[in-house]
Amino acid sequence: MSIGLRIDVDTLRGTRDGVPTLAALLERRDVRGSWYFSVGPDNMGRHLRRLIRPAFAVKMLKSGAASLYGWDIIFRGTLWPGPIIGQRAASAIRAVTEGGHELGLHAWDHHRWQVGIETLGADGLNAELQRAWEMLVEITGREPLSSASPGWRCTNEVLALKQAWPFAFNSDCRGPAVPFLPTIDGQVLDQVQVPVDLPTYDECAGRKGVDDAGWNRMLLDLIDDGEPHVLTIHAESEGGVKSDLFDAFLAEATSRGHRFLPLGEWLNEQAPPQPRAMHRGEVPGREGWLATVDSVPGQGKTTP
Repeated sequence: MSIGLRIDVDTLRGTRDGVPTLAALLERRDVRGSWYFSVGPDNMGRHLRRLIRPAFAVKMLKSGAASLYGWDIIFRGTLWPGPIIGQRAASAIRAVTEGGHELGLHAWDHHRWQVGIETLGADGLNAELQRAWEMLVEITGREPLSSASPGWRCTNEVLALKQAWPFAFNSDCRGPAVPFLPTIDGQVLDQVQVPVDLPTYDECAGRKGVDDAGWNRMLLDLIDDGEPHVLTIHAESEGGVKSDLFDAFLAEATSRGHRFLPLGEWLNEQAPPQPRAMHRGEVPGREGWLATVDSVPGQGKTTP
């Protein structure tokens, strides 16, 4: 089976250090993916305010966030203004597109989108898209093929806004890896959604006794079921301290006959998308709500 490979890049450290490491790893394995870049201020440390929420605090402890992401990420944008990622690490972003990967838009300010999606309003949200778009075009000379809302935080307002942008598709939700056309109050939109069904490392680390060896075994068991899948990895982890772990996963998966493709190419191999509605839901191991889509009988399933 082919597996859609989505790579999220959220921080300066992930872009500057993780992207080159991960790009080199994928080149050795002759694998390409869809890269979603956050290019504005790195304010990810401001998520520390959420530590007052028990669920978020427990997740941070169980996932070993400090060792996974590094203290510079955890405190970025708290004691001083966050640096502009696209200015500091433009060469790393440019090298990815020159290497034949797909370019995607993730965010201008990843933190602001994730925590402020319900308060920014249409003008604020559109400004976030505009600034990220312009920065990516300036850096690469190319227009992003698609977009992916940070933290899978997407609303009907966002879906409607994106209609004005020339995205070939979007990846804004979680659910079975069955592409679909989102609907708003019965109206069918024309930008295809590519849901992510496989769990991410940080969602499972330390949960239900999953260690590194168990993580790879679990992923391999999930993709061996003959169904289509979409996997999200992060430059901060799979391009950082978990790069060897991810390399081992790729080696075993490809030895079993699995192919990893950018989402645009993966999408071309799937059945024609049908209309479906997105809604708010939850994913085990991830704090707070996110956009989800339900399973349809005979059309894939949601994995844990």
